[in-house]
Amino acid sequence: MILVTGATGTIGREVVRRLPADLPVRIMARHPERVTGATRNARIIHGDFTDPASLTDALHNVHTAFLVTTPDGDDDTRFLEPARAAGVRHIVKLSAAAVTDPRADDLITRRQRHNEDLLRASGMRWTLLRPRAFMSNTLSWARSVRSERVVRALYGTSVNACVAPGDVAEAAVRALTGPEEAHVGRAYTLTGPQALSAAQQTAQLAQLLGQELRFEELSPQQARTALAARYPTEITEALLESARRQHSGSKADVDATLPGLLGRPARTYRDWASDHLDAFRPAGAARD
Repeated sequence: MILVTGATGTIGREVVRRLPADLPVRIMARHPERVTGATRNARIIHGDFTDPASLTDALHNVHTAFLVTTPDGDDDTRFLEPARAAGVRHIVKLSAAAVTDPRADDLITRRQRHNEDLLRASGMRWTLLRPRAFMSNTLSWARSVRSERVVRALYGTSVNACVAPGDVAEAAVRALTGPEEAHVGRAYTLTGPQALSAAQQTAQLAQLLGQELRFEELSPQQARTALAARYPTEITEALLESARRQHSGSKADVDATLPGLLGRPARTYRDWASDHLDAFRPAGAARD
């Protein structure tokens, strides 16, 4: 039995859609009604890392689990301990590429490093997925693109080798369903095929949409204000620190791991954006 956590999140929902229909799969979600794309053999159940009884039910007869770190910032002990007690053999964990950067000391990265350490010390087999930023993060521009034809972002010329969420999910499925010996004890850094800046992504969106878009660079204070409207102070500061590291060039490297795992090139930002243009089009806009 394979267990998927984080099934309504950016990567988890893509994993759910890609798991083979003939495999026994259990999908754990705090809001089961929000799970989409599950195969006919998948069982969707309620589960919460803060509810030990729900974890006992979710982990019954599970041999492999896909673990997404809890969004409230607590460590993964609440999942790993019952998983080990239930006899889970292999955990495929979604982490982040920043954990390998010695200059990265923001709160989010420290939490990811800590959770990786917990998993490695758990006694269970493990595989770590360490993606760069998701291309889907640019969906945060959709409202201003639709209403103003404007993209606003911090450090518009700094580049990031961002990755398509579907590619990360496909790598996760291979680790969950493939021969354990091929993936156990491996940590995979997952990037897209090129490093792009927000200004370059804006230009590609404009070409695909067939309309002019303006890029406006935010000042650090403007970015802080915008982030503070969505996140707690400690997360806001972590994201700003991450942006500063990107501005210094720390996220520009393209890694060859993902094409090797998938047996094909990683998807480009243009590929991803082509599939999501409706999110950026004004209501009623013409489509090709």
